Amino acid sequence: MSDTLFLGLGRMGAPMARLHAERFPTRVFDVFPAAVSAVADDSRAEPVAELAAEGAGIGTVILMLPTSAHVEEALVGDGGLLDRLDSGALVIDMGSSEPASTRSLAAAAAGRGIDYVDAPVSGGIAKAHTGELTIMVGGDENAVARAMPHLETVGASIVHVGPAGAGHAAKALNNLVSATNIAAATEAVLVAKRYGIEPSSMVEVLNASTGMSQATQVKFPQHILPGTYASKFAYDLMLKDMAIARRMADEVGFTPVTAAAFDALSAGRGGLGEHPDHTEIARVYQQATGITIDEGQHG
Repeated sequence: MSDTLFLGLGRMGAPMARLHAERFPTRVFDVFPAAVSAVADDSRAEPVAELAAEGAGIGTVILMLPTSAHVEEALVGDGGLLDRLDSGALVIDMGSSEPASTRSLAAAAAGRGIDYVDAPVSGGIAKAHTGELTIMVGGDENAVARAMPHLETVGASIVHVGPAGAGHAAKALNNLVSATNIAAATEAVLVAKRYGIEPSSMVEVLNASTGMSQATQVKFPQHILPGTYASKFAYDLMLKDMAIARRMADEVGFTPVTAAAFDALSAGRGGLGEHPDHTEIARVYQQATGITIDEGQHG
Protein backbone atom coordinates (compact mmCIF):
# COMPACT_ATOMS: atom_id res chain seq x y z
CA MET A 1 0.00 0.00 0.00
CA SER A 2 1.50 3.36 -1.01
CA ASP A 3 1.73 6.10 1.59
CA THR A 4 -0.50 9.11 2.07
CA LEU A 5 1.06 12.54 2.59
CA PHE A 6 -1.13 14.70 4.85
CA LEU A 7 -0.40 18.45 4.74
CA GLY A 8 -1.81 20.88 7.30
CA LEU A 9 -2.01 19.99 10.99
CA GLY A 10 -4.05 22.78 12.49
CA ARG A 11 -7.05 22.46 14.79
CA MET A 12 -8.95 20.40 12.23
CA GLY A 13 -6.10 18.80 10.34
CA ALA A 14 -4.31 17.28 13.33
CA PRO A 15 -7.18 15.08 14.57
CA MET A 16 -8.06 14.17 10.99
CA ALA A 17 -4.49 13.06 10.31
CA ARG A 18 -4.46 10.94 13.46
CA LEU A 19 -7.62 9.13 12.41
CA HIS A 20 -6.36 8.65 8.88
CA ALA A 21 -3.12 7.14 10.17
CA GLU A 22 -5.09 4.44 12.01
CA ARG A 23 -6.10 2.95 8.65
CA PHE A 24 -3.48 4.06 6.11
CA PRO A 25 0.30 4.53 6.18
CA THR A 26 0.43 8.30 6.62
CA ARG A 27 3.22 10.85 6.52
CA VAL A 28 2.43 14.25 8.03
CA PHE A 29 3.82 17.72 7.36
CA ASP A 30 3.13 21.24 8.56
CA VAL A 31 5.13 24.46 8.33
CA PHE A 32 5.24 24.37 12.14
CA PRO A 33 7.52 21.51 13.24
CA ALA A 34 5.87 21.37 16.67
CA ALA A 35 2.56 20.49 15.02
CA VAL A 36 4.24 17.63 13.15
CA SER A 37 5.81 16.30 16.34
CA ALA A 38 2.53 16.53 18.24
CA VAL A 39 0.70 14.36 15.71
CA ALA A 40 3.54 11.90 15.17
CA ASP A 41 4.13 11.44 18.90
CA ASP A 42 0.61 10.23 19.66
CA SER A 43 -0.42 8.45 16.47
CA ARG A 44 0.87 6.04 13.85
CA ALA A 45 1.75 8.89 11.52
CA GLU A 46 5.34 9.33 10.30
CA PRO A 47 6.76 12.86 10.54
CA VAL A 48 8.08 14.67 7.47
CA ALA A 49 10.75 17.29 8.08
CA GLU A 50 11.26 18.55 4.52
CA LEU A 51 8.36 18.67 2.07
CA ALA A 52 10.74 19.12 -0.85
CA ALA A 53 11.94 15.54 -0.37
CA GLU A 54 8.44 14.06 -0.74
CA GLY A 55 6.77 12.81 -3.90
CA ALA A 56 8.09 9.42 -4.95
CA GLY A 57 6.16 6.60 -3.34
CA ILE A 58 3.26 8.86 -2.37
CA GLY A 59 -0.02 7.49 -3.69
CA THR A 60 -2.35 10.06 -2.10
CA VAL A 61 -1.94 13.65 -0.95
CA ILE A 62 -4.48 15.12 1.49
CA LEU A 63 -4.46 18.88 1.95
CA MET A 64 -5.99 20.61 4.97
CA LEU A 65 -4.65 24.12 4.29
CA PRO A 66 -6.15 27.55 5.06
CA THR A 67 -6.64 29.03 1.57
CA SER A 68 -6.36 28.37 -2.16
CA ALA A 69 -3.09 30.32 -2.17
CA HIS A 70 -1.57 27.78 0.22
CA VAL A 71 -2.92 24.89 -1.87
CA GLU A 72 -1.55 26.38 -5.08
CA GLU A 73 1.85 26.94 -3.49
CA ALA A 74 2.00 23.33 -2.30
CA LEU A 75 0.91 21.85 -5.61
CA VAL A 76 2.12 24.12 -8.43
CA GLY A 77 4.55 26.55 -6.77
CA ASP A 78 8.31 26.18 -7.16
CA GLY A 79 8.98 22.46 -6.84
CA GLY A 80 5.26 21.82 -6.35
CA LEU A 81 3.98 18.35 -5.61
CA LEU A 82 2.15 17.91 -8.91
CA ASP A 83 5.52 17.80 -10.66
CA ARG A 84 6.89 15.25 -8.18
CA LEU A 85 3.97 12.83 -7.85
CA ASP A 86 3.78 9.78 -10.07
CA SER A 87 1.06 9.45 -12.66
CA GLY A 88 -1.87 7.66 -11.06
CA ALA A 89 -1.60 9.53 -7.75
CA LEU A 90 -4.63 11.06 -6.02
CA VAL A 91 -4.91 14.56 -4.52
CA ILE A 92 -7.71 15.37 -2.03
CA ASP A 93 -8.15 19.02 -0.98
CA MET A 94 -10.16 19.03 2.27
CA GLY A 95 -9.77 22.71 3.12
CA SER A 96 -12.00 25.61 2.05
CA SER A 97 -10.71 26.73 -1.32
CA GLU A 98 -11.89 28.90 -4.21
CA PRO A 99 -13.92 26.77 -6.67
CA ALA A 100 -12.27 28.43 -9.67
CA SER A 101 -8.80 27.63 -8.33
CA THR A 102 -9.90 24.07 -7.63
CA ARG A 103 -11.11 23.59 -11.19
CA SER A 104 -7.80 24.91 -12.52
CA LEU A 105 -5.76 22.64 -10.26
CA ALA A 106 -7.91 19.64 -11.16
CA ALA A 107 -7.23 20.30 -14.85
CA ALA A 108 -3.49 20.65 -14.18
CA ALA A 109 -3.52 17.39 -12.24
CA ALA A 110 -5.42 15.59 -14.99
CA GLY A 111 -2.77 16.69 -17.48
CA ARG A 112 -0.26 14.79 -15.38
CA GLY A 113 -2.42 11.70 -15.00
CA ILE A 114 -3.31 12.59 -11.39
CA ASP A 115 -6.84 12.39 -9.97
CA TYR A 116 -8.10 15.44 -8.05
CA VAL A 117 -10.95 15.63 -5.57
CA ASP A 118 -12.17 18.57 -3.48
CA ALA A 119 -13.67 17.39 -0.20
CA PRO A 120 -14.14 20.22 2.32
CA VAL A 121 -15.56 19.37 5.72
CA SER A 122 -18.13 20.70 8.16
CA GLY A 123 -18.79 19.82 11.78
CA GLY A 124 -16.08 21.53 13.78
CA ILE A 125 -13.22 20.32 15.92
CA ALA A 126 -15.29 17.94 18.05
CA LYS A 127 -16.40 15.92 15.03
CA ALA A 128 -12.90 16.06 13.55
CA HIS A 129 -11.79 14.14 16.65
CA THR A 130 -14.58 11.57 16.44
CA GLY A 131 -14.51 11.06 12.67
CA GLU A 132 -18.07 12.29 12.23
CA LEU A 133 -17.53 15.19 9.86
CA THR A 134 -19.82 16.04 6.97
CA ILE A 135 -17.87 16.04 3.71
CA MET A 136 -18.95 17.73 0.46
CA VAL A 137 -17.16 16.12 -2.46
CA GLY A 138 -16.40 17.41 -5.94
CA GLY A 139 -14.73 15.45 -8.72
CA ASP A 140 -15.40 12.84 -11.37
CA GLU A 141 -16.93 9.52 -10.34
CA ASN A 142 -13.76 7.44 -10.59
CA ALA A 143 -11.66 9.90 -8.61
CA VAL A 144 -14.32 10.17 -5.91
CA ALA A 145 -14.53 6.39 -5.67
CA ARG A 146 -10.78 6.26 -5.12
CA ALA A 147 -11.02 8.96 -2.45
CA MET A 148 -13.89 7.39 -0.50
CA PRO A 149 -11.83 5.03 1.71
CA HIS A 150 -9.73 8.02 2.82
CA LEU A 151 -12.77 10.22 3.40
CA GLU A 152 -14.46 7.51 5.43
CA THR A 153 -11.68 7.70 8.02
CA VAL A 154 -12.91 11.14 9.09
CA GLY A 155 -16.47 11.53 7.76
CA ALA A 156 -19.85 10.18 8.78
CA SER A 157 -21.88 11.93 6.06
CA ILE A 158 -20.19 12.09 2.66
CA VAL A 159 -22.06 13.65 -0.26
CA HIS A 160 -20.77 13.74 -3.84
CA VAL A 161 -22.22 17.07 -4.95
CA GLY A 162 -20.81 17.45 -8.47
CA PRO A 163 -17.69 17.94 -10.60
CA ALA A 164 -14.37 19.48 -9.57
CA GLY A 165 -14.94 22.64 -7.53
CA ALA A 166 -18.49 21.72 -6.53
CA GLY A 167 -17.41 20.55 -3.09
CA HIS A 168 -15.73 23.86 -2.34
CA ALA A 169 -18.73 25.75 -3.71
CA ALA A 170 -21.06 23.78 -1.41
CA LYS A 171 -18.82 24.44 1.60
CA ALA A 172 -18.76 28.19 1.03
CA LEU A 173 -22.52 28.30 0.58
CA ASN A 174 -23.06 26.24 3.73
CA ASN A 175 -20.94 28.64 5.76
CA LEU A 176 -22.78 31.58 4.22
CA VAL A 177 -26.07 30.15 5.46
CA SER A 178 -24.58 29.33 8.87
CA ALA A 179 -23.29 32.86 9.38
CA THR A 180 -26.49 34.42 8.08
CA ASN A 181 -28.53 32.27 10.46
CA ILE A 182 -26.48 33.56 13.40
CA ALA A 183 -26.96 37.12 12.21
CA ALA A 184 -30.72 36.76 11.69
CA ALA A 185 -31.19 35.06 15.06
CA THR A 186 -29.12 37.77 16.75
CA GLU A 187 -31.32 40.46 15.24
CA ALA A 188 -34.44 38.66 16.47
CA VAL A 189 -33.04 38.27 19.99
CA LEU A 190 -31.98 41.92 20.14
CA VAL A 191 -35.40 43.15 19.04
CA ALA A 192 -37.01 40.73 21.48
CA LYS A 193 -35.03 42.18 24.37
CA ARG A 194 -36.08 45.68 23.31
CA TYR A 195 -39.66 44.44 23.77
CA GLY A 196 -39.05 42.97 27.21
CA ILE A 197 -38.31 39.36 26.21
CA GLU A 198 -35.22 37.85 27.80
CA PRO A 199 -32.67 36.50 25.28
CA SER A 200 -32.83 32.96 26.67
CA SER A 201 -36.63 33.01 26.42
CA MET A 202 -36.54 34.16 22.80
CA VAL A 203 -34.02 31.44 21.94
CA GLU A 204 -36.32 28.91 23.62
CA VAL A 205 -39.20 30.15 21.47
CA LEU A 206 -37.14 29.88 18.29
CA ASN A 207 -36.01 26.36 19.15
CA ALA A 208 -39.61 25.26 19.67
CA SER A 209 -40.82 26.95 16.49
CA THR A 210 -40.12 27.31 12.79
CA GLY A 211 -37.27 29.76 13.41
CA MET A 212 -35.08 26.96 14.76
CA SER A 213 -31.60 26.51 13.26
CA GLN A 214 -28.20 25.19 14.26
CA ALA A 215 -27.43 28.75 15.31
CA THR A 216 -30.26 28.78 17.86
CA GLN A 217 -29.77 25.18 18.96
CA VAL A 218 -25.99 25.22 19.41
CA LYS A 219 -24.33 28.60 18.89
CA PHE A 220 -26.63 30.63 21.13
CA PRO A 221 -26.84 28.32 24.18
CA GLN A 222 -23.20 27.20 24.05
CA HIS A 223 -21.32 30.29 22.93
CA ILE A 224 -23.38 33.48 22.62
CA LEU A 225 -25.70 33.64 25.64
CA PRO A 226 -22.90 32.59 28.04
CA GLY A 227 -20.59 35.13 26.41
CA THR A 228 -17.82 32.55 25.90
CA TYR A 229 -17.55 32.78 22.10
CA ALA A 230 -15.41 29.65 21.93
CA SER A 231 -16.63 27.56 19.00
CA LYS A 232 -13.00 27.56 17.72
CA PHE A 233 -13.99 28.50 14.17
CA ALA A 234 -12.43 31.84 13.34
CA TYR A 235 -14.44 34.87 12.30
CA ASP A 236 -11.88 35.61 9.61
CA LEU A 237 -12.20 32.12 8.11
CA MET A 238 -15.95 32.59 8.13
CA LEU A 239 -15.55 35.87 6.26
CA LYS A 240 -13.23 34.17 3.77
CA ASP A 241 -15.89 31.56 3.00
CA MET A 242 -18.60 34.21 2.83
CA ALA A 243 -16.48 36.17 0.35
CA ILE A 244 -16.21 33.09 -1.85
CA ALA A 245 -19.99 32.65 -1.66
CA ARG A 246 -20.52 36.37 -2.38
CA ARG A 247 -18.45 36.16 -5.57
CA MET A 248 -20.37 33.09 -6.66
CA ALA A 249 -23.67 34.78 -5.85
CA ASP A 250 -22.77 37.84 -7.92
CA GLU A 251 -22.93 35.60 -10.99
CA VAL A 252 -26.61 34.95 -10.27
CA GLY A 253 -27.47 38.64 -10.17
CA PHE A 254 -30.07 38.84 -7.38
CA THR A 255 -28.92 37.67 -3.95
CA PRO A 256 -29.63 40.62 -1.63
CA VAL A 257 -29.50 38.60 1.61
CA THR A 258 -26.03 37.30 0.77
CA ALA A 259 -24.80 40.79 -0.03
CA ALA A 260 -26.28 42.37 3.09
CA ALA A 261 -24.96 39.70 5.45
CA PHE A 262 -21.45 39.78 4.02
CA ASP A 263 -21.27 43.59 3.97
CA ALA A 264 -22.53 43.96 7.55
CA LEU A 265 -20.27 41.31 9.03
CA SER A 266 -17.27 42.60 7.09
CA ALA A 267 -17.89 46.13 8.34
CA GLY A 268 -18.21 44.90 11.93
CA ARG A 269 -14.94 42.98 11.92
CA GLY A 270 -12.86 45.99 12.96
CA GLY A 271 -14.43 46.21 16.40
CA LEU A 272 -13.62 42.66 17.45
CA GLY A 273 -9.88 42.73 18.06
CA GLU A 274 -7.47 39.94 17.17
CA HIS A 275 -8.55 36.40 16.31
CA PRO A 276 -12.30 36.63 17.06
CA ASP A 277 -14.51 33.54 17.04
CA HIS A 278 -17.19 33.44 14.35
CA THR A 279 -19.92 33.42 17.02
CA GLU A 280 -18.82 36.97 17.82
CA ILE A 281 -21.21 37.95 15.07
CA ALA A 282 -23.44 38.64 18.09
CA ARG A 283 -20.88 41.10 19.46
CA VAL A 284 -21.00 43.07 16.19
CA TYR A 285 -24.71 43.63 16.79
CA GLN A 286 -24.28 44.42 20.46
CA GLN A 287 -21.61 47.02 19.70
CA ALA A 288 -23.78 48.61 17.01
CA THR A 289 -26.98 48.77 19.08
CA GLY A 290 -25.79 49.03 22.68
CA ILE A 291 -28.16 46.18 23.56
CA THR A 292 -26.49 43.34 25.47
CA ILE A 293 -27.74 39.78 25.00
CA ASP A 294 -24.84 37.75 26.40
CA GLU A 295 -24.00 37.16 30.04
CA GLY A 296 -20.36 38.07 29.53
CA GLN A 297 -21.26 41.78 29.12
CA HIS A 298 -19.12 42.11 25.99
CA GLY A 299 -21.50 44.54 24.35
